[in-house]
Amino acid sequence: MFRLDGKIALVTGASYGIGFAIAKGLAEAGATIVFNDIKQELVDKGLAAYDEIGIKAHGYVCDVTDENAVADLIAKIEKEVGVVDILVNNAGIIKRIPMHEMSADEFRQVIDVDLNAPFIMSKAVIPAMIKKGGGKIINICSMMSEFGRETVSAYASAKGGLKMLTRNIASEYGAYNIQCNGIGPGYIATPQTAPLREVQPDGSKHPFDSFILAKTPAARWGNPEDLAGPAVFLASSASDFVNGHILYVDGGILAYIGKQPK
Repeated sequence: MFRLDGKIALVTGASYGIGFAIAKGLAEAGATIVFNDIKQELVDKGLAAYDEIGIKAHGYVCDVTDENAVADLIAKIEKEVGVVDILVNNAGIIKRIPMHEMSADEFRQVIDVDLNAPFIMSKAVIPAMIKKGGGKIINICSMMSEFGRETVSAYASAKGGLKMLTRNIASEYGAYNIQCNGIGPGYIATPQTAPLREVQPDGSKHPFDSFILAKTPAARWGNPEDLAGPAVFLASSASDFVNGHILYVDGGILAYIGKQPK
């Protein structure tokens, strides 16, 4: 029930990082992988990375915030590869800026990529999913779908909105056998978070690294590969009666109040 043979999975922004790890997991379960990125050089980098591990992926250049470009992308994928059975809305950005210093344009940019783009992508694939008799949409949410934190007002707003978009898609299209769920990653060890895990000159851990380890019952950062299994579950028939759910892959952070200060 976890196999994805014959399914076409579109993972946005999957040239590297979390999106790449999820796409790899879907491919290993039998899916044909399609991905996009905003620049040709990133698409080429992604294609080379997939080829290196024996995955024949289909890569396209597309700005997921451009509704017309997305419509053209989906039409091209349907013509060249087939109808999208699984959509993973992974592409996203974050701007860590104190709210009182953030411009409205910077705020809008984060909302555009992290919330408007999943709306645009989802509405583009839903008609063909309805016609085909079902489909799976997986939105990459965040711990910030539940928590606030300093300097991430735009990101938290977008991810909180994405949680509710997930639930609304489930509500509106569940009767068409379309399941829309979210994955909420905890703190994941990626190149983007590497500076937060660097050993300090005196040999101590970075303060943020220590903070995360103390808040996580698993006592470690997650790896991108930790998200592959949950994605396969939500993309497969194993989750056909799971809809509007956010699956937090966080090592237990949401369940844990934290250690008592010494």
